[in-house]
Amino acid sequence: MLRVKDRGAVVAEIPNRALTDEAPVYRRPLEQPEYLAEVQTFDLDALAVRPASGASIAPSNNDLVALLASPTIGSKRWVYRQYDHMVRTNTLNLPGFGAGVVRVKGTDRGLALSVDGNGRYCYLDPYRGAMLAVAEAARNVACAGARPLGATNCLNFGNPERPAIMWQFAKAVEGIGAACRALDVPITGGNVSLYNETDGRAIYPTPVIGVVGLLEHADRVISRRFHVAGDAVILLGEGRGELGGSEYLKVVYDLVRGMPPHLDLAAERALQSLLVRLADARMIRSAHDCSDGGLAATIAECCFDTGGMGAEISIGGVDVSRQAALNRAAALFGESASRVVVSASPDRAADVLAHAAAAGVPARVIGRVGGSVLRMAVAGETAIDIGIDEAERAWSTTIEHYFAKRVA
Repeated sequence: MLRVKDRGAVVAEIPNRALTDEAPVYRRPLEQPEYLAEVQTFDLDALAVRPASGASIAPSNNDLVALLASPTIGSKRWVYRQYDHMVRTNTLNLPGFGAGVVRVKGTDRGLALSVDGNGRYCYLDPYRGAMLAVAEAARNVACAGARPLGATNCLNFGNPERPAIMWQFAKAVEGIGAACRALDVPITGGNVSLYNETDGRAIYPTPVIGVVGLLEHADRVISRRFHVAGDAVILLGEGRGELGGSEYLKVVYDLVRGMPPHLDLAAERALQSLLVRLADARMIRSAHDCSDGGLAATIAECCFDTGGMGAEISIGGVDVSRQAALNRAAALFGESASRVVVSASPDRAADVLAHAAAAGVPARVIGRVGGSVLRMAVAGETAIDIGIDEAERAWSTTIEHYFAKRVA
């Protein structure tokens, strides 16, 4: 029985079975889309490597700026500044700083909320793409220091009367269920938006997932921003140079191909639990999940809204191509899942690494906060060297420039 009480008085009472087991069930024909075989086949070595145009780091600098200026990654400040985002002064983590966090007045607690979804991933593999959406939303909540508690969804698809669309829908629901069970984040409700098509062409299958989490101590909330020069930058998780369905392929090559990143749900759960413990123990000063744009875009975003604070980073290479330039791009912009960049004071870095080891989460110090430049080396060779002001300008103005051209 679902029973709702208001100050002890029952105001609603509904048998659960009527909402679940006895609900209407549609059993429409399913058919795997014909396009999948083509788009999932992807040969990275077939990509043309662009000329270096002088300095060897120029392509990587240009690629990073292009990614930061894409609507997917660029700051959404132009939108949210037009609305009340303080929620009666209860907002603790401002928009753009990671998961939104609001205080629960009268208690020490806070609620963290994040909404995520990637239509390209689901177009390439709706099952894995939906799992990745759940994982990212929950990971963003954990990055704020909150323990994920529950989820909701908005399932956006084309015409379900077409067997291929119904197959996408069914696989996405299966993926959501698998991820929610593994991460212990139950779906509490949601909605469905179907028949999203223009001239018979459907939108990408796009399940959008919202996750809410609990901060026991709201004053221990964590945001994406670096805070103190000299802090250690630590990468939790491993990068495998996965470019399938990535923002890099879309922006630089105008391609949507390959397989979305692999997702190990046990590793994801261990990472999220670790983040909550680190934040609660005040071991870390910032945390930002690595997703669209890969590690390079993530580190850059950690530097933004800091007054121009940069970072010196060194990461290992990956071997996914016969071309050195593509291997470098994969290390910088690959979107492997279950990765988070955290910062910690130098005297707490060893503690963070020890806790990560105990949790079975790969972790290593990859650099230091400081200066006014983002400098990243891959396998010992400088790949990105760009002023924070230049990078932040591209990131912070893209949405405004986009809409300025369309609004009288």
